[in-house]
Amino acid sequence: MIPLAERIRPTTLDALAGQQHLAGKGSILRTAIEQGRIHSMILWGPPGTGKTTLANIIAHALSVPFFTLSAISAGVKDVREIIEQAKTKPGSILFIDEIHRFNKGQQDALLGAVEKGIITLIGATTENPSFEVNSALLSRCQVYVLKPLEEKDLIQLLQTAIENDEVLSKLSIDLKETAAMINISGGDARKLLNLLEIVATTPVKKGGKDPDQVVVTDKLVMEVAQKKIALYDKSGEQHYDIISAFIKSIRGSDPNAAVYWLARMLDGGEDVKFIARRLLILASEDIGNANPTALVMANATFDAVNKIGYPEANLILSQCAIYLASSAKSNSATIAIGAAMNAVQQHGDLPVPLHIRNAPTKLMKNLGYGKNYEYSHSYEKNFSAQEYLPTELSGNAFYDPGKNAREEELRRFLKSLWGEKYGY
Repeated sequence: MIPLAERIRPTTLDALAGQQHLAGKGSILRTAIEQGRIHSMILWGPPGTGKTTLANIIAHALSVPFFTLSAISAGVKDVREIIEQAKTKPGSILFIDEIHRFNKGQQDALLGAVEKGIITLIGATTENPSFEVNSALLSRCQVYVLKPLEEKDLIQLLQTAIENDEVLSKLSIDLKETAAMINISGGDARKLLNLLEIVATTPVKKGGKDPDQVVVTDKLVMEVAQKKIALYDKSGEQHYDIISAFIKSIRGSDPNAAVYWLARMLDGGEDVKFIARRLLILASEDIGNANPTALVMANATFDAVNKIGYPEANLILSQCAIYLASSAKSNSATIAIGAAMNAVQQHGDLPVPLHIRNAPTKLMKNLGYGKNYEYSHSYEKNFSAQEYLPTELSGNAFYDPGKNAREEELRRFLKSLWGEKYGY
């Protein structure tokens, strides 16, 4: 049987749950649809917020040829075949679900057809398109952000399904409690509706006075679902709370907590590339020169995760998280760039000292560019104690080596060169 979420999928903007900023009267997208002037677009939002539904509504409203592909299973060959078909069918829409899973070559295969108007592309993604869609394709698309559905939207969806679905409308259903279904589904409308169908049609003791009545309670939902699914909304508060806990556990040198929060994210379906990206940032932000190998490790992890993908990437992420958590820590590089940025804001565009300017032309040489520059390798220890900062900032120590073995070594080395100039 066709799943409930598919059976009651809306075909009009008025029936779309939530997303009033896109579907409401007078909104830019609704106006474009009503006027028949649809452009290529990327729909970005959490799972189950209506991306596929919105694409179908657009195709239905415009009565144009509608092709669909899933980036999980489709390749360049599939894209090219649809483009060839679209050449004979003006106004064709190509909907690509999970477009972030297309590699650069697959995305590039779309460029010409989008640019020439052979197809109108609608891509759906749960990931930030700035990172996951190449810039050439992204520049040809309008990005629309779908918001997480509110509780009232989800409850309305349940009530609509009970009243209008061809199967559920024939049953006697009393929707007494909804919290468990909403929590288990994590705000994903598709999961929510399919869970409702399972609860309503599973042969267990329903709890109503009428033996044929289904009284939907949180207890019944939990019994039918068998276990409470770990809650993790990839776009909501839990997303930010758990990634925060993960980062702070590594910063706090607790590998045990780090792998626990990593497991929570992986179990909740978090994108492994997002996790790897955060580890790469942390390697500089919180470890830096206390252990330069941390950045090498994190970069190798990012590359490996991109090559391997889920689920094997779990092992690589675990190894990296444990290594970073167990490493010496320093935020000296973070503090240094922050202090330097503040100096830029405070002092503006200070001139580069003449002696360290490049002098590629005779005029520049005559103006003193590069004059008296001392080439470091011509001096003892490959070092000359000349000024490299603007005069106004001379002696400012933006970098203060951390209190750890590696950076203490750096401190001693810098002091041997600069003496007391920078307070090392």
